[in-house]
Amino acid sequence: MRLSRSILALPVALALTLAGCGSGSGTGSDDPTTDAGGTGAAASGPVTIYSGRNEKLVGPILDKLEAATGTPVEVRYGDSAELAAQLLEEGERTQADLFFSQDAGALGALAKEGRLAELDDSITGTVLDGYADPAGHWIATSARARVITYHPDQAPEVAQMTSIDDILDPKYKGRIGIAPTNASFQSFVTALRVTKGEDGAREWLTELKDNQPKIYEKNGAILDAVDSGEVALGLINHYYWYEKADEVGADSMTAQLRFLGTDDPGALINVAGVGILAGSEQSEAATKVIEYFLSPEGQQYFTDETSEYPVVDGITLKEGLTPLADLHGSTIDLNQLDSLAETLTLLDEVGLT
Repeated sequence: MRLSRSILALPVALALTLAGCGSGSGTGSDDPTTDAGGTGAAASGPVTIYSGRNEKLVGPILDKLEAATGTPVEVRYGDSAELAAQLLEEGERTQADLFFSQDAGALGALAKEGRLAELDDSITGTVLDGYADPAGHWIATSARARVITYHPDQAPEVAQMTSIDDILDPKYKGRIGIAPTNASFQSFVTALRVTKGEDGAREWLTELKDNQPKIYEKNGAILDAVDSGEVALGLINHYYWYEKADEVGADSMTAQLRFLGTDDPGALINVAGVGILAGSEQSEAATKVIEYFLSPEGQQYFTDETSEYPVVDGITLKEGLTPLADLHGSTIDLNQLDSLAETLTLLDEVGLT
């Protein structure tokens, strides 16, 4: 049975503290999934998944998983960064077995603190090069590209942009849409920090703030704002455009996408991925969950239903989706996206939270 439970509302300051505290010994007594007297889920029980992925996107594949493998799961949905912080707070007393993250950064943060078990080579060796942690602590389940969505009448020049720096032009003041509390934007900012350094990233974000961007909660809202002409351009993941095209028809959409196609943080190709919590008594069943995500059926789901890129060879791409091999994205090592706490601190200091 799949149970949807909302994450505790952790303030950013608390999330930052937890992200830096390592494997805590807290009991997580306010967390309904945590048993203060236990050390993990019972071996005969369901696999407990903490999912930073939206229920609308991944709920159906979890239903398919249960039917195909007979592995029961319980799911707690929330923001990837906050769930990672919660897992650090719970430490070894967590009842979570599997962390399903929206981005590599949250997975890396847990791996760095020793909270993820090492996966077998038979698992990590199934994905394309670069889409598993070299140390084996997490593995990608799908990939997505950061893009600029733009209104072709309001900002036709975006079609020729090659750097994310181009959006800092003062002519876009009040005409840019961003979602700074979203994990995908935070990963992009981490990529900025890695490529430009702390001072360079701070300067970039300050210039962006001075351009008075319009703040949205989610990528989909940014796309809708661009499509309606509320803003001229926005920063999103590619798949939101394809999802909307499925709903309304591509011919009915005004918003277009620009893949920067250069070694630029604005061309980041990030992943959703999974890791098994260290000490889980359900590691065998959790491994079956991962195997299903990476199976032809699971990978076809991600490309057909969520418009993401498969990370395993031999999967038929969704019509109109540029092959992953043809994208010239940022060459950043995804393991360098694990400094989530520093990114959140910077966003807070700049005033974009």
